[in-house]
Amino acid sequence: MTSKVTYLGDLRTSSIHLQSRNEIISDAPIDNNGKGEAFSPTDTVANALASCMMTIMGIKARDLNLDLKNTTAEVTKIMNAEPRRIGAIEIVFDMVGVAEQKNRTILERAAVTCPVYLSLNDAIEKRITFNWK
Repeated sequence: MTSKVTYLGDLRTSSIHLQSRNEIISDAPIDNNGKGEAFSPTDTVANALASCMMTIMGIKARDLNLDLKNTTAEVTKIMNAEPRRIGAIEIVFDMVGVAEQKNRTILERAAVTCPVYLSLNDAIEKRITFNWK
């Protein structure tokens, strides 16, 4: 088992990662009857995509003796109304530490092979931008 999720009431859940004991609290968003005081479940899906892409780029960067430390990603989740679902995820990466175009291309291609990217339904548009500094 990976995690245990407990409904806390008031449209809030607590998810415990069993190996590390780290906790994630989620709330329903304001536009869906919630308080919006924490990541919503769909927020965590969008965030997981950026985190997974960064992790895969980090693995590839380590193999290439590159350092991506302080790279950031801004994540925007766009919901569709009918049916209510994630319609698009926009991620803008501000990449640091890589000068050569060849390595940039390798890292960008690696990012879109991450397990979350490959697991998301094709109906979810993935708008990915890499800004190299």
